[in-house]
Amino acid sequence: MRARVLGAVAIVAVVALDRAAKALVLADFDATAAAPAPLTPFLDLALRWNRGISFSLLAQESAAGRWLLLALTAIVTALIALWLWRARALLVGLGLGLIIGGAIGNGYDRLVYGAVVDFLDLHAFGRHFFVFNLADAAINLGVALLIVDGLFGARRPAAPGSGRAAGA
Repeated sequence: MRARVLGAVAIVAVVALDRAAKALVLADFDATAAAPAPLTPFLDLALRWNRGISFSLLAQESAAGRWLLLALTAIVTALIALWLWRARALLVGLGLGLIIGGAIGNGYDRLVYGAVVDFLDLHAFGRHFFVFNLADAAINLGVALLIVDGLFGARRPAAPGSGRAAGA
């Protein structure tokens, strides 16, 4: 139960922070500016419209493609929500909540704007890696937490008669 609550809190927090950040960027950033606005030595503000999924993969210019990506997002988010409902470990609940919140944030953009609002340009040593948003960061952090739990989380012994050896 506590994992579910933590996941729900993460969902609400991610959606709220993502929406607020994107609203500020869209209201105040001059998208026509030739150069990105530096925030730190390795991070710039640079408005980009992502019509695909992560890293602009599967970019969709058509309305049908947009709706297909929205449907895929809804299906995957529903399956992850089911996983959250069954989660017992707090780290898993938090990780899944971050992923769901990020998916909702980016799905909202795709529904309202037809593309995801990306605005954080990460770079170092003259190389630009990718432009992302807070929803993307939440999704990546959520996946990292699931990996950490998978590698180091406490494991319950298998139920008797399950055919699995304890600790397997």
